[in-house]
Parts: sequence; structure tokens; C-alpha cells
Amino acid sequence: MDLRQMEVVVAVAEEGGFTAAAQRLHVVQSAVSSTVRALERELGTPLFDRTTHRVSLTAAGEAFVPAARLALRAAEQARAAVDLARGQLRGRLTVGTMQGVWADLHKPLAALRAEHPGVVVRLRQAAVTDIRQALREGTVDLAVVALDRQQQRGLVTRLLSHEEMVLVSAPRRTLAASGPGGTVTLAETARLPLVDFAPGWAIRLSVDRAFRAAAVERETTFEVNDIVAAAELVRNDLGVCVMPASIAARFPDLGTHAFDRHAPHWKVMLVRPAGEPPPLVAALLRHMN
Repeated sequence: MDLRQMEVVVAVAEEGGFTAAAQRLHVVQSAVSSTVRALERELGTPLFDRTTHRVSLTAAGEAFVPAARLALRAAEQARAAVDLARGQLRGRLTVGTMQGVWADLHKPLAALRAEHPGVVVRLRQAAVTDIRQALREGTVDLAVVALDRQQQRGLVTRLLSHEEMVLVSAPRRTLAASGPGGTVTLAETARLPLVDFAPGWAIRLSVDRAFRAAAVERETTFEVNDIVAAAELVRNDLGVCVMPASIAARFPDLGTHAFDRHAPHWKVMLVRPAGEPPPLVAALLRHMN
């Protein structure tokens, strides 16, 4: 068994098929199939159930893939350690992120690339629950996300920013002011058509917690998984949306309204697995202030 065989099996598992894995690895499909068959013969058991419509992991495959990921990760870290000793880092760094937090990443990534041009950075954008799982599985090296206290267990975190969320509306929509400075309440918000983000999104989790704490029930009118789509619905006055103030600032033509109390909070953190960070992660951490 060698690292290349492990890489091929992991690619098939993650891509869901031999053709997609071959495209990812830049080889022909027959090479992927023969590599998997050879490893299955060596292990004495199939790793995949193959049908005409789909490829899925067997029980043995489910056990093999996480261990293979760890082995591949260890090999990358070993190569990175040697490169560091030679004064130049190379390799691949996978960074998990959510929509709307790119501003926290572009300067550190630019500094990392300037210092170590041989490093390839992969940005993986997903829901916060998926990123958290990827950190635990080792498929993401570190992430810039918003996690609640329970989600932080077993991970190393560092707070990057903390702010309150605001209600965003179309410029022509008039909201009855319920507090000083034109603030709004969650109860008033619940009576408006709401644009919500999909379950699992950090914004949605924070908004759900705030409404529960205020003992206010709400109904979602539109559910989206894209910030630009949410802003477009609001712009056309199809609903209002709760989002972090820093994200709302990217749409200056929309109206923003602070909450008088029970405002959802938005904490963006740098998150990584516990333990000593590998060289590539450590190099990026030095630029994350």
C-alpha cells in the first residue's frame, strides 16, 4: 500500500465516482479503476460498491478513508517540515470559510503567498456545520467561521471580530421606529416578510437563537444560501433580512436598522484542530492578527 493508492481512494470517495476522481487527479479513468482494484486485492476486501448509477463506500471503505486522509495529511506535513528546514514552504493549505468573511482572509493569504509562493491555497466555502466536521476529519486545515460555544469543543479558536447584526430593508420600505434612533424590535421584524439563510448557516443559527431568547416566533418567507441573493430579494422589497452589520455595509443602497435589544451577535473566529499546528498552518497564523 502506498500514498498514491490512498490518494486515489480518497478522491473517488470525495468525488462520488471514478470519472470525477480521474478528472481531479488528471489521469485517465482506467488508471483510477486499476489502482483501486489493486488495493482491494491487497486488502482482501472491496472498498466500494459499484452500480451503473453510483459508487458508494463499503463498511471497509468507510473505515479506510478517514485513516487514509490522516496518512496523506501526515505525509504533507512531513514534506512541509523538510521544506521549512530548507527555508521555503511548499504544499497545499485548505482553508474553510463562510460567505461574507473574505475580508478577514485576503490580506493574510496575500502575505502568505508573498512569503511562500510555492504554497497552493484551496478555499472551501460551506455551511459552518460542514466546515466544523471537515476540521475534525482533517480535510480542512483551518477555518474562519462563526461557531457557538458548543461547536467550539475540541477545537482551538481565536476571536477575530465581534459585532451585532442589523435588519436590512429596501430603501423605500418604511419601518415604524420602536426605539431611539429608529431601532426595531424582533417582534416587529417577525411581522414582516423575512429572508432567511438556510439551516446550518452561522447567520441563521445566531438569528434563531436571538428569536428564541426573545420568545418571539417568526415565519420564513424566502430561504436562500447566498448573500447576494438575499440582498437582491431585499432590494426588490420582497422581504427584510437580518445580517451582520459588516456584510450589510457591502450593500450601501439598502436601509439598515439596529435592534433595540436581543440583537443577534456575530463572532468570527479563526479555528483549527487541537495540537501543534503544522508548518503551513503556522505560517498563515503568523499573518492573522
